[in-house]
Amino acid sequence: MELHQLKIRLQQFLTDGAAVVVGSGLSCAEGLPGMGELADHLCQAVGPVLGASDLALWKKSIPLIKARGLESALLEMPPSASLESVIANATASLIAARERATVTEVFSGNRILRLTRLISHLLKPSTGIPIVTTNYDRLVEVAVEEAGLGVDTMFVGRFAGRLNERESRLSFCRDVTLKKRSVSYRYQSRAVVRKPHGSLDWYLRGETPVHHSGELPDAARLIITPGHNKFRNGYDSPFDIHRSRANESIDRASRYIILGYGFNDDHLETHLSPAIRGGKPALLLTRALTATAELLASQHANVIALDQVNQGGIDGTRVIVEKSALFFPHLNLWDVHAFISDVLEP
Repeated sequence: MELHQLKIRLQQFLTDGAAVVVGSGLSCAEGLPGMGELADHLCQAVGPVLGASDLALWKKSIPLIKARGLESALLEMPPSASLESVIANATASLIAARERATVTEVFSGNRILRLTRLISHLLKPSTGIPIVTTNYDRLVEVAVEEAGLGVDTMFVGRFAGRLNERESRLSFCRDVTLKKRSVSYRYQSRAVVRKPHGSLDWYLRGETPVHHSGELPDAARLIITPGHNKFRNGYDSPFDIHRSRANESIDRASRYIILGYGFNDDHLETHLSPAIRGGKPALLLTRALTATAELLASQHANVIALDQVNQGGIDGTRVIVEKSALFFPHLNLWDVHAFISDVLEP
């Protein structure tokens, strides 16, 4: 397949019915830590604040984390509730610090987020662009607003926003027209953002999940950390409704644009991978395909996957298309910035 033919195929994903799935790889590209860096941070930061019993458990976990990775280690040696809380706080602390640095660049005009550029090329359905992300950070929300759209996260309120799906949706209504017996609503262009693993601005206030955009060092953040309890915790509020709506968005979509996501999440894989295997087109952009993602692309002709490879000392883009791998040297089409510049804005 020639490059110009590939570009035509890629452009077809920017049509009706697309849902966007955002994984940690996209945030890493914007300067946030990946799983390896997070694991190193936790190994250093968690121990000093633990009690004796949790410290003993954590010391046993560290060699596993270094040998097998964070999620595998926490699956094999599940943390106690108190240890899990410390892990969540340390995770949030690192990600929030990096997020501030990135957002500062955006605010000052020194950085344009990749997703901001991509959104300008997506069709804006009246129901909103469906974006599903497993990330805790708020770069998706920032990117959407920087693109001039509203952001519907199902929370309403500025200080301690409550979870209220209906009020959140209606807050974007800009006009109501009555024609005979028919009522028509006009909504602001927006993205509906679903975060089944939680968000840095979700806190527990008493027994109520709330949204607060500032830092509350002594409050419990509502994020689901990797490990044994991840799937169980996904059925608590507000994770349950975000998980449910995320899967509904996946079910309704006719195609997928998947950015930096590795297909290793139990909450989404009950819907996303079966939909792709069932024939829905999927475009994958990432620095390095996981084994699961590579297998999916290699076995299904409806999947096009782009990642970075080096062949013969030359960096370029590997494209798995129609179940075959192609190599395009000196191109970074796997990166969203380059993808937009070379494919959507040539």
